[in-house]
Amino acid sequence: MAKFDANSTFKRLQNRYRLVVMNDDTYEEVVTFKLSRLSVYIVLSTIFVLLTGLTVALIVFTPLKLYIPGYGDVNNTRELRELKIRTDSLEQTVKYQDQYLQSIKSVLQGKVAVKPDTTALKIPKAEKIDD
Repeated sequence: MAKFDANSTFKRLQNRYRLVVMNDDTYEEVVTFKLSRLSVYIVLSTIFVLLTGLTVALIVFTPLKLYIPGYGDVNNTRELRELKIRTDSLEQTVKYQDQYLQSIKSVLQGKVAVKPDTTALKIPKAEKIDD
């Protein structure tokens, strides 16, 4: 099994390479870059972090955030909550009305026997006032 040598890995990252851009017709060098693996890694990582930061800033500080699902305007969220509460109360009211109408319908059709109130009421007799 190969041994891991931190010094050789770090040295490989620091080795210098030359990148030459040449004109294909005249073989003239246009640009020359001296690079190392470490510098390329640092540059690419920096570009990635900057692009990510710019994208996040663009979304957070512009109206683009309204297009993200679940992220809306505060007023819209409050209005939606109020509408939900109102809808729930209306559904409950309609349910109670349906139950009421069904019970009246069943009584009128004679499906439910209504028991009369048979409790005896003690009504006091009227007092006679003698003049």
